[in-house]
Amino acid sequence: MNASQPDKTLSLTEDQRLAWLRLIRSENIGPATFRDLLNHAGSAERALEMLPALSRRGGKKSYRLCPEQDAIEELEAHRRFDARLVALGEADYPPHLKHIDSPPPLLSVKGGKVTANPQMAAIVGARNASLSGRKLAAGFARDLGAQGFAIASGLARGIDAAAHDAALQTGTLAVFAGGLNVLYPPEHDRLLAAILAAGGAAISEMPFGWKPRGRDFPRRNRLISGVSLAVVVIEAAKASGSLHTARYALEQNRDIYAVPGSPLDPRSEGANGLIRDGATLARSARDVLEGLAGQTGSALPLFRGLAEPAPRPDADPEEPVDGMRSRIMEALGPAPMELDELIRFVEADARTVSVVLLELELAGRLERHTGHRISLIMG
Repeated sequence: MNASQPDKTLSLTEDQRLAWLRLIRSENIGPATFRDLLNHAGSAERALEMLPALSRRGGKKSYRLCPEQDAIEELEAHRRFDARLVALGEADYPPHLKHIDSPPPLLSVKGGKVTANPQMAAIVGARNASLSGRKLAAGFARDLGAQGFAIASGLARGIDAAAHDAALQTGTLAVFAGGLNVLYPPEHDRLLAAILAAGGAAISEMPFGWKPRGRDFPRRNRLISGVSLAVVVIEAAKASGSLHTARYALEQNRDIYAVPGSPLDPRSEGANGLIRDGATLARSARDVLEGLAGQTGSALPLFRGLAEPAPRPDADPEEPVDGMRSRIMEALGPAPMELDELIRFVEADARTVSVVLLELELAGRLERHTGHRISLIMG
């Protein structure tokens, strides 16, 4: 099935899962590039064969493929950890995450089937939360859970932990910034064990064993909002990660709710600012439930699935017509440009432009932005 065809439940063979894992773990490949390569080549295995040639044409002398043995060891590590790798489109892949811009093709998952619950709401907020903030988070989580909602959060201290704990019996999802076997913060080992014992789950898009860095937490926040229909923000400071989650929620067309706090408390500055900027003021879970009434999936765009029909006989990278690569390179710059605008400007077919962009990205010379925009990495 091509990415433009309707949604259909996917089920990878083990050989396909291994190839998908090698592809997403190879150099300079993110979710968007993965999709383009799969559509271009027809299979992950065929895409792996093409990567060195594509990257050379983009200007890179050598290219690092993920070794097959590394991928085998990562799959075995998942099994030993009682976890699994779930592919985009498979039954227990979070249903709303499929609809975001460039969803992860593979997720590490440990725990129950709560990931498949279409009624999911995120609750996020300050790590140094007040007692009042923690009580509010617990109240929102319990009341939303009583109405069938699972609660997603980041397993952080403060608001996240309070929300997870209150949702144990109704379902909660912990989203990791690092590998699924790298708990952060480490003192939440008992909370994680309780989540899993109650039928909840933990997910991550990062490699097994990956230790989270600062820039990995925004990626985690993108998943927290992506799995959810709505994001509830409680006690967020002005420059907090919770505001990153709200920004991603806005980009993903999710509802944003903010609980107001004292203007004298810096922990409420971010949440109050969200309300000022148009987020819905939430006094209780009832405000969230009323706002989401009738919206549990019908407003979401059609998922463009991924599958492997067969390797494409015409997928070998052919040289663009004379001057076309140079024309595309000249059109690109450090300022993000919409892909459709680029195609119109260079007067080339979309397939030719796509192949040149793949070459540049695999060579580390192209950056992707939200809204199908791209820019050239200078220097």
